[in-house]
Amino acid sequence: MTTAEVIISELPEEVTADGLKIYGPASYETQVAILSQYLHTLKGKHDIASGEKRDEILEAIRDFIEYKRQQDKKNPMWKDVSDEDVWMAAESPLENDLFADFFKVPFPAPENPKFTFIDLFAGIGGFRIAMQELGGKCVYSSEFDAQAQRTYFANYGEMPFGDITKEVTKSYIPDGFDVLCGGFPCQAFSLAGRRLGFEDETRGTLFFEIEEILRRKQPKAFFLENVKGLMIHKGGKTLGTILEHLDKVGYDVVPPQTVNAMDFGVPQHRERVYIIGFRKDLHIDVNNFHYPEPQTVGDKRPRFRDVMEEKEVSVKYYLSTVYVETLIRHKARHEAAGHGFGYKIIDLDGVANAIVVGGMGRECNLIIDKRLTDFTPITNIKGEVNRDGIRKMTPREWARLQGFPEKFKIVVADASAYKQFGNSVAIPAIKATAENELKLLGVI
Repeated sequence: MTTAEVIISELPEEVTADGLKIYGPASYETQVAILSQYLHTLKGKHDIASGEKRDEILEAIRDFIEYKRQQDKKNPMWKDVSDEDVWMAAESPLENDLFADFFKVPFPAPENPKFTFIDLFAGIGGFRIAMQELGGKCVYSSEFDAQAQRTYFANYGEMPFGDITKEVTKSYIPDGFDVLCGGFPCQAFSLAGRRLGFEDETRGTLFFEIEEILRRKQPKAFFLENVKGLMIHKGGKTLGTILEHLDKVGYDVVPPQTVNAMDFGVPQHRERVYIIGFRKDLHIDVNNFHYPEPQTVGDKRPRFRDVMEEKEVSVKYYLSTVYVETLIRHKARHEAAGHGFGYKIIDLDGVANAIVVGGMGRECNLIIDKRLTDFTPITNIKGEVNRDGIRKMTPREWARLQGFPEKFKIVVADASAYKQFGNSVAIPAIKATAENELKLLGVI
């Protein structure tokens, strides 16, 4: 039997009055998360009968089989879904290709993992790629943003669970995993914006979800990432509070350090704070942990030219003359006021500024690319396409700036792709740091 490709956005759903998407008895996202993470985590273990989430898993499998039956009604093997069909699928998911599309992905988990980890505030899986390349297997993921969930599913075959603040979401986190990974939301600590920190109830307090999971599950170690502004927020008091809470739930914490992505093989000036800790009963001396030495400095440092698109890109990435004039006026106003805000054009032989969410993330990383041959607009713009070659970087160039491999699938519109890569971690820097942590932990 040949199955059609699974596309999350096309799965059946109902929408309630409050906008909640429903797929079967559980929420749409949760139902697919239950199914996909069961398949990847428990495949071949034949232990569904004794599993804590037995009923939810069986219901997810039943609904998925029903979905496939409705999708291919002419196939004689599809009939009313019986309990036997569900049990056979649950007990031996790899003996037929019913679930094949959950495994035909660019970044499958290693067959013989050296350690396990969970991926919180997962985004599009930057942490996951780094940890998998080091031999780790992800046994749980959570991500609130629906478009990021879609990208995550396309690349790893797993749908992340949703809102981690909900108890039902945390209830699916397994016991016994080795490392908790999380780039917890950083807007509350950013050098831009209001910087409310823990006073920001919708973002800053999400750190306490990590604290609660550490308290309950007690993994061997954790690896957290945040913006550089966390180090100085409220004179260091916010970071001090975080470290105090990590200590109280049973962890020895390595003194946090700012790591720059451009020192690890990508042409992007991106400084982020890393927070690493080990469970106290393991008696690991944190003084023996060393942040990785820069791997690319001086002449070895990559240039933006190294990640630039090899061929001419679409005219849609080129700025209109009106847009360029607006940026020039905007920058002039800020310069007159003594501010440094405004657009920036990157030297192709230099490094990019940090890519961030929002228009300025793109406007601070403009480049000049004079390879365009057809200046006919394909989007609604004011004026005409500029003749100076000024354009935005493409989503694929942003992916490369974060260290994502070429086979990484971009399955969303450009606006969502920019947001996803801007919010991601820089994979090479994460991998180099995690490698030192995992060696000290003794799992690699």
